[in-house]
Amino acid sequence: SPPQGYYTRRGGVGESGDFVTSPEMSQVFGELIGVWYVSEWMAAGKPGAFQLVELGPGRGSLTHDILRVFKQLASLLSKCDISIHLVEVSPRLSEVQAQMLTGGQVQSSPRDDPVYMKGISKTGIPISWYRDIQDVPQGYSFYLAHEFFDALPIHKFQRTDKGWREVLVDEDPEVPDQLRFVLAPSATPATQNFIQPEETREHVEVCPEAGVLIQRLAHRLEKDGGAALIADYGHDGTKTDTFRGFRNHKPHDVLKAPGTADLTADVDFSYLRKMTQGRTATLGPIKQREFLKNMGIDLRLQVLLQNSQDTATQKQLRNSYDMLMNPKKMGDCFNFFALLPHHRLTYPDQKDNTQPRAPLVPVAGFGELSLK
Repeated sequence: SPPQGYYTRRGGVGESGDFVTSPEMSQVFGELIGVWYVSEWMAAGKPGAFQLVELGPGRGSLTHDILRVFKQLASLLSKCDISIHLVEVSPRLSEVQAQMLTGGQVQSSPRDDPVYMKGISKTGIPISWYRDIQDVPQGYSFYLAHEFFDALPIHKFQRTDKGWREVLVDEDPEVPDQLRFVLAPSATPATQNFIQPEETREHVEVCPEAGVLIQRLAHRLEKDGGAALIADYGHDGTKTDTFRGFRNHKPHDVLKAPGTADLTADVDFSYLRKMTQGRTATLGPIKQREFLKNMGIDLRLQVLLQNSQDTATQKQLRNSYDMLMNPKKMGDCFNFFALLPHHRLTYPDQKDNTQPRAPLVPVAGFGELSLK
């Protein structure tokens, strides 16, 4: 994105920024995601190494919470070689992440090096920073994209009596410095490329960049193994016009004062599923409150409430829980979606059918958790 873009310029995350993301509200959110990765690592037979790759890590708080889980489970992970790989385009945010994760102890690399910064986490795990996912080394990896896809640019399309037309932004001839939405006079290449023939909606938003990214993730998982977890606002191919802006936590006209507001569009998970082109299995989207419930958030809350002495902390815990789980807050509008290698969910063909099949290890978060 251009240097004057919203994230690169302001890095508007957190209390003083334009929106609050869930890791800031509750460490439990990040912890449960950490547990999810450890659970997938165990289901894969505890490989000797894994990379945790986060796309657009914000302030680094999610990785920070996940690292705490890895530290708590050190005896389980002791023989595993873990490394962290952060994909971040904003120089300002990468400094914030480095401060949080390493205490600022980092080395910068020469311009042409794909790894532009390196450090060691406070828990002793190597961390590398990249501008592009293509620069992240191949290998067995866990990918994380939390509120990453919703910030990617979209194309908008409207069905008309002349067929599909792209919705474009143009200067309003009546009002100086005011932008407006207009319909393209004729079909654009994007119309031919991005509208599925079976589309039934009247208005569609497509994010080609998300499609390319999913193809890269699917390709890597198919080749090297691992898992990808995507958590975001979204729908399963049902919504139409979701493009909106936020400024100082309040809705903001997307066409006013470009570059000063956080622009977002709901992620179309049905499009992401299509773009895997069958290379990986997909799970979800499942509502955030269901995913976190399946991950055992209720039990975790009880433990934390019992361990906290003061009422202020307890109140804060209950408020964070409500923010994450309440259907009217983030519980319903936020979704979890996973990409996994096919062999994770299907049995290898058994030649000998006399042996009873051992049950496949269920994927945490996406089904009821049996607390044994």
